[in-house]
Amino acid sequence: MSHNNKLEGKVALVTGGGSGMGKASAIQLAKEGAKVAVIDIKEEDAQETKKEIKSIGGEAFIIEADVSKEEEIQQCYKQLIDHFGRLDIIFANAGINGKITPIEDMAVEDWDNTLETNLRSTFLTVKHSIPYMKKEGGSIIITSSVNGNRVFSNFGFSAYSSSKAGQMAFGKMAALELARYQIRVNIICPGAIQTSIDENTHPEEGALEKIKIPVEYPEGNQPLQNRPGRPEEVADLIVFLASDSSRHITGTELYIDGAGSLL
Repeated sequence: MSHNNKLEGKVALVTGGGSGMGKASAIQLAKEGAKVAVIDIKEEDAQETKKEIKSIGGEAFIIEADVSKEEEIQQCYKQLIDHFGRLDIIFANAGINGKITPIEDMAVEDWDNTLETNLRSTFLTVKHSIPYMKKEGGSIIITSSVNGNRVFSNFGFSAYSSSKAGQMAFGKMAALELARYQIRVNIICPGAIQTSIDENTHPEEGALEKIKIPVEYPEGNQPLQNRPGRPEEVADLIVFLASDSSRHITGTELYIDGAGSLL
């Protein structure tokens, strides 16, 4: 790899790195010279990411982990440090939409599952990285969503929205607390991005009808390019936030949604 790369010599960890924004970002980070640990709940889901990174001459290491479980995330960092010896960049991106259902009908188990998978995992990913990152500093990027701070009209998404709002508040708390270690923490808020998250979405057939308020959009609801965002467009933002180009940016939410959430 050439040495004019922005992230030469850095080590990045990407959770949910087997698909979507995580996959595109892992590949893009590798293109910029970073060595990448790809975390996914199933190792085979991350094989394609690893293959693509190797094909561009990069270095990738897969770790299978459920990032909402504390002992698995601790083990994950041990393996990463054993393998790469350092850690500079974290993209805390693993998440689910979870059960999409009216509040009245939502089982507490479904609420807990979404909050644990999204918010608890972000806390654990950040908490257990600090001992490894505080010597040299680094960059942590959390995937929130426009549904945690700007858009509240996706009916049935109360648990998801709450988890995403929680990630934003947590990211700001962490940014201030970790600034003394030169660890930056920023939060990205994607809008509609073409990924596979909808595969783990489980709306109840017809259940949302009783709570829906019709939302009238102008013709087409993607103002900028009249299409959803692409994972590669998010990856460009991740590279920016991971690199020294964003060295004075921390505790900040960045919307990447083509203005869709302003409608």
